[in-house]
Amino acid sequence: MKTLVYISLLFISLLSLPALAQEQQVVVPYTLADRDRAILTEAKIGALEARMELRFENQQRQLDDIKTLFYWGFGILITLFIFMLGYMIWDRRTAMRPALEQASRAEESSRTLIAMLREYAKKHPDLAEILRTHGIL
Repeated sequence: MKTLVYISLLFISLLSLPALAQEQQVVVPYTLADRDRAILTEAKIGALEARMELRFENQQRQLDDIKTLFYWGFGILITLFIFMLGYMIWDRRTAMRPALEQASRAEESSRTLIAMLREYAKKHPDLAEILRTHGIL
């Protein structure tokens, strides 16, 4: 009877062995075709990343060119404004000089005219009265 028990235990253990082997077996969630597709997708993503990097570099270069253009444009405009300001100051001095000379000549003429009228008023009392009313004498 002992041997029968041993044989039956051996038989049961041999029958349960495939079930234990299946439990230890790792189930692969994807097939080789899935793995190949993942590799192709990875390669495509790498190519897209390279193209995007190239586009970003091109856009950065264009932005740098635009920034340089703005610097030059603003530099030229500021230079023109400074030149115009300098020209206005120079032109004002140039235009003011003849006007100041003419004003000083007119002032000198009016002084001599007032001096002549004062001398003439010494001999003519009616002119002296007129000059007094206007505050010249």
